[in-house]
Amino acid sequence: MKAGIVGLPNVGKSTLFNCLSNAKAQSANFPFCTIEPNIGVVNVPDPRLEKLESLVNPERVLPATVEIVDIAGLVKGASKGEGLGNQFLGNIRETDAILHVLRCFDNDNIIHVDGNVNPIRDKETIDMELQLKDLETVDKKLDKVKRAAKTGNKEAQKEEAVLLKLKAGLEAGISVRALEFSDEDLEEFVNPAQLITGKPVLYVCNVDEESAVSGNAYVDLVKDAVKDENAEVIVLAVGTEADINELDDYEERQMFLSDIGLEEPGSAKLIRSAYKLLNQQTYFTAGVKEVRAWTINVGSTAPQAAGVIHTDFEKGFIRAEVIGYEDYVEYGSESKVKEAGKMRVEGKAYVVKDGDVMHFLFNV
Repeated sequence: MKAGIVGLPNVGKSTLFNCLSNAKAQSANFPFCTIEPNIGVVNVPDPRLEKLESLVNPERVLPATVEIVDIAGLVKGASKGEGLGNQFLGNIRETDAILHVLRCFDNDNIIHVDGNVNPIRDKETIDMELQLKDLETVDKKLDKVKRAAKTGNKEAQKEEAVLLKLKAGLEAGISVRALEFSDEDLEEFVNPAQLITGKPVLYVCNVDEESAVSGNAYVDLVKDAVKDENAEVIVLAVGTEADINELDDYEERQMFLSDIGLEEPGSAKLIRSAYKLLNQQTYFTAGVKEVRAWTINVGSTAPQAAGVIHTDFEKGFIRAEVIGYEDYVEYGSESKVKEAGKMRVEGKAYVVKDGDVMHFLFNV
């Protein structure tokens, strides 16, 4: 699962990506690796993992990760191949969620491609290009489906109705994620189309240092503009975070954060939000050899969660021993949880909760 950073040129995308690539701002053991020049695997900051580490004292700790993709800046006309348009649209189609960076700061030394700072205009520029590309996709599908619908094919007629609704919305400048469909239509027709504006989005307002805590007038405009999109808005002083990353001493970095009114780097919050945006959650395994956070989709059953460790665990699943995170912390160890009768035994139908500490029994 990958989240792609998008935005116009010079809004802070690459600086943000580089912030995420620098481990120092988050913690001493917050690694980052590069798969390709523009893809990073970033650990998800999770205080629960640190707490389990302190209780179990394992040989190693492995956090959950999320993939972040730095995508080239989009310009007007990208849907027609302008700039790096085709490459941009190909890259963004391969991601599962969008981190849309909007410039919400004034600085005469950083040129804006459109001459002045206006995050709403910037958002609309990118929205329009993505909507045009989606419209192209929908029109191609409609051409095929209409022929089948004319023959009386009921399934084709249902798909045609959905595609016509998508077309009308996109032509009106409405992104797919803001259109309402039944669960059945979403599953059968909308999701398989892999439309770019149907992907979940998180708006990242890149502000100056003074606005890092409370935002500013630009941020207020963005929040108002996206209120109907069911999208989160995060305020991040990307340039300031880059400065913090330059400090080698952990205490100095914490003092810098405290001075501007932040408890933790904004990038840590961003990573957690991207993880959530991708519909991911975490369960833990905890033993003296290893304490580890495992990533699963929200709604995964116990056998599916076991399969993340190894496919044999899912195939031969017998049962899961489950401890709620809060119970583990309250009693301090697995043995004490068992003594208190707080360990549960769950079967194949159990839906894993975020933070569960689990042990699987299987037989292959």
